[in-house]
Amino acid sequence: MSAPRVSFEFFPPKTPEAEASLWKTVERLAPLNPEFVSVTYGADGSTRERTHQVIQSILTKTELKPVPHLTCVGAPRDEIDAIADDYWSMGVRQIVALRGDPEGGAEADYQPHPNGYAYASDLVEGLLAKHPFELFVAAYPETHPQAISADTDLDNLKRKVDAGGHRAITQFFFDNAIFLRFRDRVAAANINVELIPGILPVTNFNTLVRFADACGASIPATLKTLFEGLDEDPSTRQLIAAHAAVSQAENLGREGVDDFHFYTLNRADLSFAVCHALGVRGNA
Repeated sequence: MSAPRVSFEFFPPKTPEAEASLWKTVERLAPLNPEFVSVTYGADGSTRERTHQVIQSILTKTELKPVPHLTCVGAPRDEIDAIADDYWSMGVRQIVALRGDPEGGAEADYQPHPNGYAYASDLVEGLLAKHPFELFVAAYPETHPQAISADTDLDNLKRKVDAGGHRAITQFFFDNAIFLRFRDRVAAANINVELIPGILPVTNFNTLVRFADACGASIPATLKTLFEGLDEDPSTRQLIAAHAAVSQAENLGREGVDDFHFYTLNRADLSFAVCHALGVRGNA
């Protein structure tokens, strides 16, 4: 079986130390020749400038293809359109178009900006009216926390794809059966979009629980058992985390999945090890 295609997600750093860590991660993963690397946006659009700076640095310092996240939150249309124009002039041709979470996080009530793009489908439409970007959208195998139901969440994905979304990156999950059932539902709904599963190698189980609570992802009891008693044993945690992520990706590969998007948390070692085990070598 040939090696899968991979991509990586980074977030913009807040401190000089975090910036050094990010570039160390980028340098470590770049030789794997990822399809693209995405750079996130703050929940309320608060990291807009830092995201822009990271994208610009990746473009000028590396051969990687950077893909910025862009959200609807907290900005009027003309401001978002200006950001899109800037990205296009920089050479960016792909964007992850998201509604975005309000300042209070995913659980807070979302209020569209009165002069902005209300939802991701509107943002997709608006971006494509400006430039012929390739647009990624978000998909939720376990349903977005604010969705009324799984069916309405699927309808929302269809709206984003019908508006022009090219590919969909999923929220992370740990039970492959959940993703496979979701893939079947997407196909049954005639939503013609490539689903790229999001893989989160577990660096710290307690942190994972917080992430999962915020985004509505379930954690299988078997995964919890794997990390029991390892709070003070980071070396063993790292080995267990790599094994779990490799097993998850290999099992998905047997189901025909050949694209993976790794949420790196700006750390390279786990994602690099998992990719190596999957046969992704690039020029590393």
